[in-house]
Amino acid sequence: MKIFFLRLYDIWQFTLQFWKEVFLPPYEVKEMFNQFFEVGIRSLAIISLTGFITGVVFTKQSRASLAEFGATSWLPSLMAIALLRALAPLVTALIVAGKVGSNIGAELGSMRVTEQIDAMEVSSTNPFKFLVVTRVLASTFVVPVLAIYMGFVALMGAYLNVYQNEQTGFVLFFQSAFARIGFLDLLMLVVKSAIYGFTIGMTGCFAGYNASQGTVGVGRAANASVVVSMFLIFVEEVIIVSVVNTYK
Repeated sequence: MKIFFLRLYDIWQFTLQFWKEVFLPPYEVKEMFNQFFEVGIRSLAIISLTGFITGVVFTKQSRASLAEFGATSWLPSLMAIALLRALAPLVTALIVAGKVGSNIGAELGSMRVTEQIDAMEVSSTNPFKFLVVTRVLASTFVVPVLAIYMGFVALMGAYLNVYQNEQTGFVLFFQSAFARIGFLDLLMLVVKSAIYGFTIGMTGCFAGYNASQGTVGVGRAANASVVVSMFLIFVEEVIIVSVVNTYK
């Protein structure tokens, strides 16, 4: 129990240091844009494929249920609501946690055990700002963009499936899809995705930055980055949905 509370204290201090460093100069703009590329551009392929498949599969599964009530015309609205409100931010976050979170944990962990972070401190470079702040900000800002992109790719997959079965026009499909989507839905997509991105970045950076015990510690950091991130994302999803439904 004592070790648990000490760990919580370390996490609290790590988070406070992030919020302190993020507003103080110097600002590592070049490294931040480099992380934007690493988190965003390198994730586009898997996000595109997963989003398209999600749209197609979810439409196929929903059609059978709606067809029993003669309500297949509701498919565009149902797909838009399900994808943009829930699936797009959640699935995007889980993919980024697995791809980017593990990479952050392993990269920072290897730098810690090989004493590269200590060398940066000796050379008058702030390793926390250069390594942690840039990666957390990148994941926080890029995950919402990826979630929006995935939502529209998934809708394209849904449209192709609907067109194949009902011959629905492109304009009519998207008019029906966005008829039930409001500004609050898009705002919540962005806010949820940003929270998930922050969680992924902080978890990966904390696990890697505090790695120890050589190569074994690197593996543990990468594993912890993925497992803890996914667990926290599901917990945050439950909390956010509960809060939104309460005040809706």
